[in-house]
Formats: sequence, structure tokens, C-alpha cells
Amino acid sequence: MSRALIHPMRVRFAECDPQGIVFNSRYLEYFDVAMTEIWREALGPYEQATAEAGVDLVVAEAGIRYRDSLRFDDVFDLRATVRRIGTTSMVTAIAVLRDEVVVAEGELRHVFVGREDARPTPIPPAVRAAFEPYLEAGAAPDPA
Repeated sequence: MSRALIHPMRVRFAECDPQGIVFNSRYLEYFDVAMTEIWREALGPYEQATAEAGVDLVVAEAGIRYRDSLRFDDVFDLRATVRRIGTTSMVTAIAVLRDEVVVAEGELRHVFVGREDARPTPIPPAVRAAFEPYLEAGAAPDPA
């Protein structure tokens, strides 16, 4: 069984429309929180870990499926796993759950780039190894 990051949150008033429903765009912000927290859990603080590895990440693709709505003051969890680790990119699956029911789900594909030239670069071995425990069941890491 793969490891998953679970990060609890609460909907803040500023994230909602006048009816108290979370704006659709806020889910990408929640996805960003999930990415920051999975990095923290796997490798330590994002800025420190990427600096030590000599890489940075850029979002190449994002997708969200909305199944329900979060509302002001709802408590929810972000759940993140790794769907694929390629040569220069990684796909992270993220779900937003309220009471263990999926409210929204999707993926982020990040491309690893050099900090100096912002060009795609292979995922460093230490980063690859740190994220392999988060690979979804049945997913195999691509050869480095």
C-alpha cells in the first residue's frame, strides 16, 4: 500500500462567494498546499529541499473534477499521492475530502527544472527516492 499525505484544513470566509460556497479557483490553491505539505513530509521544507537538489518545479498541467462544494467553516482533508514519477516530471493526485467523501479531485503535473537555467532536468535520485513511497498502488516508478 502506498503512503499518502493527509493534511487537515478549514474553509476560511475569504475563500467563499456571498453564498458561503468555496470559489472553484480556490481548489488549485488547496492543491498547492497539498504539494507544499507532501514535499515537507518527504524531503523537508520546499525551498530548502529544492535548493539542495539544485532544482525547482513548474506546473505543466492541472486538472480538477468537482463532485460537491465546500462551504464556509467546513473542515476537510487534502490527500496527496504520487501517480507517476517520470524522467523530468511527476504527477501528483490530490483529493479534497470532507467527512471522508471526495468533494474534488485532480492531478498536478510538475516538470523539474534547473534553478540556474529553468530548463527541464532529470529528477535528482534523492528526490525520486523520497517520493517513491507515495506512488499509488500498482504504479511503478519510471526508470531514472
